[in-house]
Amino acid sequence: MEEIAALLQGFSVVLTPYNIGLMLIGILLGVIIGVLPGLGGANGVAILLPLTFSMPPSSAIIMLSCIYWGALFGGAITSILFNIPGEPWSVATTFDGHPMAQQGKADAALTAAFTSSFVGAIVAVVVITFLAPLVAKFALRFGPPEFFAVQFLTFASFIGMGRGSPFKTLASMCLGFALASVGLDNVTGQLRMTFDQEFLLNGFKFLVAVIGLFGIGEILSSMEGGLSFSGARAKISMRAVLDTWKQLPRLWFTFLRSCIVGCWMGITPGGATPASFMSYGLAKRFSRRGANFGKGEIEGVVAPETAAHAAGTSALLPMLTLGIPGSPTAAVLLGGLLIWGLQPGPMLFVEQKDFVWGLIASMYLGNVVGLIIVLTCVPLFAAILRIPFSIIAPVILVICAVGAYTVNNAMFDVWMMLIFGVLGYCFNKLGYPLPPLVLALVLGDMAEGSFRQAMLISQGSLSVFFSNWLVGGIMMLGFVLLFLPMIAWLMGMIRPALQRA
Repeated sequence: MEEIAALLQGFSVVLTPYNIGLMLIGILLGVIIGVLPGLGGANGVAILLPLTFSMPPSSAIIMLSCIYWGALFGGAITSILFNIPGEPWSVATTFDGHPMAQQGKADAALTAAFTSSFVGAIVAVVVITFLAPLVAKFALRFGPPEFFAVQFLTFASFIGMGRGSPFKTLASMCLGFALASVGLDNVTGQLRMTFDQEFLLNGFKFLVAVIGLFGIGEILSSMEGGLSFSGARAKISMRAVLDTWKQLPRLWFTFLRSCIVGCWMGITPGGATPASFMSYGLAKRFSRRGANFGKGEIEGVVAPETAAHAAGTSALLPMLTLGIPGSPTAAVLLGGLLIWGLQPGPMLFVEQKDFVWGLIASMYLGNVVGLIIVLTCVPLFAAILRIPFSIIAPVILVICAVGAYTVNNAMFDVWMMLIFGVLGYCFNKLGYPLPPLVLALVLGDMAEGSFRQAMLISQGSLSVFFSNWLVGGIMMLGFVLLFLPMIAWLMGMIRPALQRA
């Protein structure tokens, strides 16, 4: 009941004309960002974050989170109508969504995708509502060793559970740590890696780096590939919506399974993209119509969309309760909280209750409003793709430059944004993941501070990280995830030998 009362107080924070207006603007901007290939939730939030500096933190986080919800919805539009994933996690949606559109069932595919997205997000918000306060109360017992153990577990999870080469993930993360250590040492006050340059005293600004890595890097990649859009036209009628909704209750177990997969992959740093593929694979394996997947099966749209939105939403739980982002967008939002002077973690639920519960209340309203908007405005958003990319790209570049400049009102940040953009482009070309770099850039200082405080407490003994069952258990789990790729490689080497024997 305590959570219900706090949530009602959160609705009183959200339900003001100013915040409702920001919610609508955020969702509309988010859908547009989700529709445009090359952008995405993390990119849109990063690019538009400077616009919120003059807002109250509660209003700012409501707008940014609604941009995120809108982007989650918008990615399905291009996937189904044009076979172009607007978001990485929308790739699995193209497998059955676009064949449905080619068969003249675009309205049914879009309705199923939007409804599934709504269900996955709402279930994740309910999980956050009732689980976040418990996690926060438990985390109040944490000291420096426990916080470092959780941060170590987060870094190890990206290596052990990430897709692609663990060595590339580790290299990306190490570069992020190196960038995070530039400037004044927070503990001793000494200068580190400034090379006698005054502009490096404060280190690399997180926001400038993120705008460059995501915004500029993706635009450069898109410009190289060239984008031309052609696809199915869609107009969703109320009759099509109702007819599709009549079919969805029979897929209740797919919804349930996808929500569980999505929430788990969001709370642990798995991410929405692996969640969508995992859920699609499970649906194909256990469905009676599994052989029809890839040919226009509605269940093949429901499964990935539900899981992706459940994962994308539940990723905010560890960010709010522990200060550990579960996704690239959560990492950007974490940086925003720090810019606004708020410290994510268990004390946020004690010191900033209105902020936290206002955010959770906006999740409920934002998803309801987002569902209504995308169901009624699909033709309008799809028409955006008919604008030449040669017009869209310069507009996005200008927005990125303005966002970087407003951080410190300095041209140096604009040049740094461009350098990070080239770095992001090179990472994309070489197959190096960006999320581990962003995670290390955001959490590098915090992890270093927790580690050094723990070392001061223990007088330099590493045994402090195994001093009780809690910190020891978290550290051991982190080491298991860290060496999981090596264990899998060894098992792959041993299994053929055992089979020959």
